[in-house]
Amino acid sequence: MSIALERFERLVTAVPGPRSRALLATLARCEPHGVTFVSDAYPVVWASAHGSLVTDVDDNRYIDLTAAFGVANVGHTNAHVAAAVAAQAQTLLHGMGDVHPAAVKAQLLERLAALAPGDLEKTYLATGGAEAVEFALKTALLATGKSRFLAFSGAYHGLSLGTLEVIGIPKFRAPFAALGADRTTFLPFPGADTDLSAALAAVGAALADDSQIAAIVIEPIQGRGGVIVPPAGYLAGLRTLCDAGGVVLIVDEIYTGFARTGTLFACEREAVVPDLLCVGKALGGGVPIGATIGRSAVVDAWPKSDGEALHTATFLGNPLAAAAALATLDEIERLDLVARVRAGAPHFRRLLEERFAHRGAVAAIRGTGYLWALEFHSAAVANRVVVEALARGVIVLQSGPTGTSITLAPPLVIDDDVLARGLDLLAASVPGGAA
Repeated sequence: MSIALERFERLVTAVPGPRSRALLATLARCEPHGVTFVSDAYPVVWASAHGSLVTDVDDNRYIDLTAAFGVANVGHTNAHVAAAVAAQAQTLLHGMGDVHPAAVKAQLLERLAALAPGDLEKTYLATGGAEAVEFALKTALLATGKSRFLAFSGAYHGLSLGTLEVIGIPKFRAPFAALGADRTTFLPFPGADTDLSAALAAVGAALADDSQIAAIVIEPIQGRGGVIVPPAGYLAGLRTLCDAGGVVLIVDEIYTGFARTGTLFACEREAVVPDLLCVGKALGGGVPIGATIGRSAVVDAWPKSDGEALHTATFLGNPLAAAAALATLDEIERLDLVARVRAGAPHFRRLLEERFAHRGAVAAIRGTGYLWALEFHSAAVANRVVVEALARGVIVLQSGPTGTSITLAPPLVIDDDVLARGLDLLAASVPGGAA
């Protein structure tokens, strides 16, 4: 490999290397086998990560086109976030979130109220995205007195028992069907080419048929479902239907939030203010945190605490997570990531079209901002591309309800030449690609 490429990927062993293989064998012995997939060719074990580069325990370095599930918007191990976490760790690691809260919790709640769209001003802090969605579901039940939900095929809202009610990917729901309450009506999620009027009419009909629907739960762009972008005006149309029917609109921006699509939140692309906004992933810059930000008129359906919270957790408002979140929000502003994504998105699209638009194995390219997907004709091909790309030094994720997509969601701070190099490596991994 030439010296010029040393600031990009670097492979010094086979992938996975011997230390990765040894640690993966440990996982196979010590972790339930339904968690980490392990084969002879995949995955690798991470040792460190900075910016858009990840180094494994064998000193192989990779270009990360996943932002680690969309977490590292401000870059892996962002220096400002790491410094804030280190400083917080020296003063207070843990508070008593709903009894004796830490000052940094109040600071984060105030900051989120200022950043959230419209009149969203009250926030429940969670330890992850699934918990944020569960809080939103409970809130909708309390606010409306109704008992059911409307969600979408292909939707991904987490894998906790409560969120399984609204997840639209059957393989995640099926093994636990006996524990489900079957409280959700699922509709197809409309792609960009879907007729807007027909898609909204289907939602209107579902609401008219079921007066017990408390909330519509939706990702403004489906992420884990394969980066499905709805037709322009769809989210705004749902807002109108919810207003007319007394239905709560829950928008899940756990993946799309914090500049990923070229606005701070994807719902702002259509000037839509949901009743409840769920966020997570990128909020903590790598430290676990989620949040549900809501309108007072809806969130105040919760009764005031009498000393025993109805929905809480030991680590609610954890000081370390709150400090990381505040530092991450600082970095999003300092780096002006919204403007960076807006400016870079056309270039990202061009890079994809130049490398993949005429590949027979690629059925479609779709996305927006710094969130894209390549659709393949089969899940088997998509899987082979993911594995081959890793062997070449680039990390990508298989997605879609049946695994036919590859999602591209790099750190928003990725340099243009690193992005181009990563996509070159990916293109070379596609059947018929360059060697």
